[in-house]
Amino acid sequence: MSGLEPFRQRLDELDEQIVRLLGERFQTCREVALYKREHEVAMMQPERVKQVRARYLSAGADLDIPEAFTTAFFALLIDATCAMEDELIEASPAGTEETEESERAEEAGKP
Repeated sequence: MSGLEPFRQRLDELDEQIVRLLGERFQTCREVALYKREHEVAMMQPERVKQVRARYLSAGADLDIPEAFTTAFFALLIDATCAMEDELIEASPAGTEETEESERAEEAGKP
């Protein structure tokens, strides 16, 4: 075993935790998007983004993470989750596409 092996094992464990937590965050964002769609809430909430960004930068500074990294990571995360939310909000709720198609056919006089 190399002298680096314990460090590598710990990094692998941390990477697994990071990916799991990101997955949980994305799942929560999916749920938020569905709530926003159902309740007709705007996807973009600028004040919330400002609050979360400030929290990220503060937590990163407390942990001695370079500010440039924290800023870039936050921007990447927000861009990805906002794009996903936007897609989910714009998508028709499950089952409505078929209903809308039937309604259009009826209006056109087709069975």
